[in-house]
Amino acid sequence: MLLLLLLLSVFIMWLLTLLALIFSTSSSSEQRRKQEEEEEEEGQRESNYDLIFIRGDLLQVHRTFYTHFGIYLGGGRVAHLIPDVMLVISNDPIRIQQVVTNTRLILGALLKTASVRVDQVEAFAYGAQIHINAMDKMCSCNALPGEEVALRAERLQGSVCFSPLWFNCEHYAMFCRYNTAVSFQSFQFCKRMRKLLLNRLVSMVTAVMAVLMLMYLRLFSVGSALLAATPSFLIWMAA
Repeated sequence: MLLLLLLLSVFIMWLLTLLALIFSTSSSSEQRRKQEEEEEEEGQRESNYDLIFIRGDLLQVHRTFYTHFGIYLGGGRVAHLIPDVMLVISNDPIRIQQVVTNTRLILGALLKTASVRVDQVEAFAYGAQIHINAMDKMCSCNALPGEEVALRAERLQGSVCFSPLWFNCEHYAMFCRYNTAVSFQSFQFCKRMRKLLLNRLVSMVTAVMAVLMLMYLRLFSVGSALLAATPSFLIWMAA
């Protein structure tokens, strides 16, 4: 009787082990199949982008207040300079590598911290339409060979000194493709600000405000008058 029970328990354990092995094999094969499908889908998407873009192409997308630039590296990857506050508040590479949201971008721009990173085309575009090599018609310099452009973009990866006016994503992309770090949108911004602030009306308003301030403070010396007139004079001459 005892021998029968022992044999029965051994059989049950063997049966349970066999079932566990079957389910484990089935589960692992299912996971492997899903992974293969995802890799195949990713590879298909990347190959589709390689049919549209060429390694070294300059890509640009229009955001709410500016135009964003990047360099296509092939395989559905884009190198671009982008502000990111996560570089300051975290050392976790997984969190840093996540898609940069608008909040992260704005805070990063305010703190003037940015990096050149490589993202998938979808993350770079952020839902906007992609324009290819549109700056070729605007820039007077000839574009460098595509492979050299891509190698430049790859070499500059990592944290960079960021400035919205003097070194932004357009400066980076223009340097990689045309060997000149210029930004047309920064130039246009400065031009608009010059028209807005440096004109004769602003000069006259500044002069009136200076006179009213002198009268309020009861400062009627020659030195104070010259000091108050200096801003108005400079604006008048620059207008």
